[in-house]
Amino acid sequence: MNMQTVERLHSALDNTVLQELTQLLGERVTISSASCMRHGQDESYHAPFPPDAVAYPTSNEEVAAIVKICSSHRVPMVPYGVGTSLEGNIAALQGGVCIDMGRMNRVLEVNAEDMDVRVEAGITRKQLHSHIRDTGLFFPVDPGADATIGGMTATRASGTTAVRYGTMRENVLGLTVVLADGSVVRTGTRARKSAAGYDLTRLFVGSEGTLGVITEIALRLHPVPQATTSAVCPFATLEGAVNAVMLTIQSGIPVARIELLDEVQMQGVNRYSKLNYPVQPTLFFEFHGTEAGAAEQAQMVGEIAREHGGLEFQWASKPEDRSRLWQARHDTLYAGMSLRPESRALVTDVCVPISRLAECVLETRRDIDTSGFIVPIVGHVGDGNFHLLILVDPNNAAEIERAMALNTRLVNRALGMGGTCTGEHGVGYGKIEFVEQEHGAGVAVMRTIKTAMDPLNLMNPGKVIRNIAATL
Repeated sequence: MNMQTVERLHSALDNTVLQELTQLLGERVTISSASCMRHGQDESYHAPFPPDAVAYPTSNEEVAAIVKICSSHRVPMVPYGVGTSLEGNIAALQGGVCIDMGRMNRVLEVNAEDMDVRVEAGITRKQLHSHIRDTGLFFPVDPGADATIGGMTATRASGTTAVRYGTMRENVLGLTVVLADGSVVRTGTRARKSAAGYDLTRLFVGSEGTLGVITEIALRLHPVPQATTSAVCPFATLEGAVNAVMLTIQSGIPVARIELLDEVQMQGVNRYSKLNYPVQPTLFFEFHGTEAGAAEQAQMVGEIAREHGGLEFQWASKPEDRSRLWQARHDTLYAGMSLRPESRALVTDVCVPISRLAECVLETRRDIDTSGFIVPIVGHVGDGNFHLLILVDPNNAAEIERAMALNTRLVNRALGMGGTCTGEHGVGYGKIEFVEQEHGAGVAVMRTIKTAMDPLNLMNPGKVIRNIAATL
């Protein structure tokens, strides 16, 4: 797929639909070309597909009313957070109405004693952190971008702390969802476990807006650790760094963060973030716990690192130093692109069992080295997840085709090792071709669920599962 805007095969939005939406929302619905284009493009290399209109609801009732209007006129709908997705997840492939959740960004309920919070889908993770800052609690999932909690839920996001605290799957307690017919359901409870009925919460987590519009999320919070220390450790070889990760995890050391940046990525980090780390394969660590516990974790990991060619830890103990370190990690996309000016990054990710991590990373590095591309590797390797940033000329179709072939080889390699085609970016339409290869007959079950819940195929059509047809 090239990086130019692709023309959709659909007609403009019917005036009747616009009139009904305008009557409901007033100026909070727009058909301006600039707004529609912005809402059809995420942070990925995938071609943008703008919607025909953008609606800005402020309540569950308005979302339900929008969905009912669209459903009655058979108009596709695409939920939208802030557009930080990486697999074309928010592209309006069949046009229709983009439902921008950004104005539904309130914290609805904080239960500090039970360590949970209920928020609207449009709140970003940084807005949430600001609100709960004085409670002694924090929400650990950090995908890097200041994504909305609704978008993070819809893509089953994770991030640097997943190795210790889990992904959105483990940290969502319940949801409010508007279904394809405009009805509203609430899933889950504030209890930490339940054996009552089907787990509808997990059905919607990772559904990418194809089963309904997530409007509220109940989240698990965690106590702020007594002590937090971060460190950077360069390694003589990429193999040594990855093997150190594997042994750390297999030893049961509860690291909070363990991130791999290869030497190519470190060059970009130094350039973009104005740092001066060695240009070598490098691990970023963070340790949480009591003062004694965090120190013990660091000591054990330091011994493992030295056994595998790690050099001395460079510590970042002050809050401002830690913030600078992890901001540099979160800026790796832009740091990587700085290595080839005017490029776009074909960003992809896979995840493999931890025992196959070294094999997968090293085979991938050898593949990259013969590809002719500049490709930084960065990853949440503590849970077997890593990313490639394949830097391409967005106007060179042949180059993009070669980059896509590299991506396909990466995915096939991960699947062959018992892994997945995407650890945290989601499927969108960018990786839809790999879902059947990964899940086999399970795709038929997914298709049954999709057609039962969205018989008109109006909820973010063309994502996650191929060849969904309206059944009414």
